[in-house]
Amino acid sequence: MPNVIAACLLSLTLVLATATTGQAQESWSAARSAGTHILMRHAIAPGTGDPADFALGDCVTQRNLSDAGRAQARRIGERLRQNGVPIDTVLSSQWCRSRETAELLGFGAVKAALELNSFFANRDDGAAQTAALKARLVELDAAGRKAALVSHQVNITALTDIYPASGEIVVVSVGANGDVTVAGRIRTD
Repeated sequence: MPNVIAACLLSLTLVLATATTGQAQESWSAARSAGTHILMRHAIAPGTGDPADFALGDCVTQRNLSDAGRAQARRIGERLRQNGVPIDTVLSSQWCRSRETAELLGFGAVKAALELNSFFANRDDGAAQTAALKARLVELDAAGRKAALVSHQVNITALTDIYPASGEIVVVSVGANGDVTVAGRIRTD
């Protein structure tokens, strides 16, 4: 009987591994596709929110990437390149942890995008920022640009209903009606 149970558990593990591999391949394929964008949460920055003395222009007052977060951001950039994901534009929130993540991806100049700024401390801004982010995605599509957008959990969750891990990629597209569709999720670690 123990051999039968072990065989069943092994079979279940193999089925789950195959399903996970298939989903990962589909997500990478979606990431390479025209009309999709890479929306990701900043890399590992220990803690939650920002300190009480937070100042947007002063990284010393913010929750920042750890050494592990910096290494993670570099690995994500390398994985995107290894998987042939073309990135034309890199946009980031103004928070230091997002900007540094975007820079460490290694896809060129990073542009600040206010609609990617965290609204964790002021949830009343969420609806307006989410609408502005949708408008930015439509604008990128109209220009034929594929973007990597680095933001925060609260922003990504408001747009997609997904609670991403640090460094997780959510592949998104915008339909003709302006609705955002999740085309895939990529856990890079």
